[in-house]
Amino acid sequence: MTYEKNQPSLRKLLFSVNPKAIKTQFILSLFLFALCINPSFAQQKRTKIGVAGLTHGHVGWILNAKDREDLEIVGIAEPNRELAKRLTEQHGISMDLVFDSLEEMLEKTNPEAVTAFGNIYDHLAVVEACAPKGIHVMVEKPLAVSLEHAVKMKELAEKHNIHLITNYETTWYPSTFKAYEILKNGEVGDLRKVVVRDGHRGPKKIGVSDEFLEWLTDPKLNGGGALIDFGCYGANLVTWLENGQLPKSVTAVTHQLQSENNPKVDDEATIILNYEDSQAIIQASWNWPIGRKDMEIYGLKGAIYADNPTDIRVQYAEGYSGFEENEFELEYQNTPFEDPFTLFLAVINGELTLEAYALPSLENNMIVVKILSAAVESAKTGKTVFLK
Repeated sequence: MTYEKNQPSLRKLLFSVNPKAIKTQFILSLFLFALCINPSFAQQKRTKIGVAGLTHGHVGWILNAKDREDLEIVGIAEPNRELAKRLTEQHGISMDLVFDSLEEMLEKTNPEAVTAFGNIYDHLAVVEACAPKGIHVMVEKPLAVSLEHAVKMKELAEKHNIHLITNYETTWYPSTFKAYEILKNGEVGDLRKVVVRDGHRGPKKIGVSDEFLEWLTDPKLNGGGALIDFGCYGANLVTWLENGQLPKSVTAVTHQLQSENNPKVDDEATIILNYEDSQAIIQASWNWPIGRKDMEIYGLKGAIYADNPTDIRVQYAEGYSGFEENEFELEYQNTPFEDPFTLFLAVINGELTLEAYALPSLENNMIVVKILSAAVESAKTGKTVFLK
């Protein structure tokens, strides 16, 4: 066994940069990108940001960014005044920035971009309001509750020439990019299987807010339960690893193990994706005894284990059951490029162009919604769904 304290090497990964920012392309972690350019480029001006909704449990991500030099929160749309008062006081934000409707907020504050932190069903309404005004949108995962919604969102984004990207926590893991780099370098051989596991004990058991729990366990507002909430991570990662390839078929099985906590939705889901020469298994659960976001990648010559955000193990096959193992302990780089907002700003300001099927990209997340929609159908019918 060998142990290495290692960071991903400098390669093209998520995006390309236009000539105004830098002429070289990279396939690597967002983190090391900051080492290659002047990090002040994203701080040339404060981009005006609007926040659509406060009910998502991840909303603290944008509220904590209120004092950044590269963005300014100019308005918040949230009809629940009690919730708005609680969160603005918690984060030191004036209630003067809070509006009862998205339309009023857009009209009175004229943001350049909007981040959506409400329920997933409302993502379509956010794009419908923002796109005609030329306002760029970033939504929390997944992109949409259904393929019907996703198609409408894509059409609006393309018609009005706005950027529409999707944020996932796993996009910012150093281990995500190291695993990708090892696979694409051919170190473990051609891809044959991916296993992605995501979830926790369940939203009620981990104590999410009442406002978050209300829509997270609503089949209309969330699109489903654990299958949607955590199945999207695996679909997003696998689509990236498969270079945007659509699976030939989707088979899903769901279960409800906590009917007292999740009476309307599934809380246990297994999704099998069949590709031309590989298979992916996505395990999404609100029943894990511990929270987890991990991934296993199997090639013809070895296996990659992304155990958590910063730890990677690589096993190189020897004989029947033997192997040599390397371990990598990665670190966050403490650069501006390890959060969604810096990426979002760089994209909308024309400094970064996302690679096709990059994790936050619209192309990738349209496939994610296709996979999840097929999984919902498969679970309901008990049949494999074949995709065209």
